[in-house]
Amino acid sequence: MAERFFIGDVVELKKEHPCGSKQWEIMRTGADFRIKCMGCQHQLMLPRPKLEKSVKKIIKSNDPLR
Repeated sequence: MAERFFIGDVVELKKEHPCGSKQWEIMRTGADFRIKCMGCQHQLMLPRPKLEKSVKKIIKSNDPLR
């Protein structure tokens, strides 16, 4: 089952960023996602399948139903 991601969610990825942080904030959703590293504020774009595969867990959610 595909997870739903919302703008403002903080997720933990399986691999860590070179700055040492594993936490990323979702800035944009759609076919591509823009995510921002919580450690160094670096931003990058990822296709939806790649992001869904690399998310380990959702740290903070903006979904009103969670």
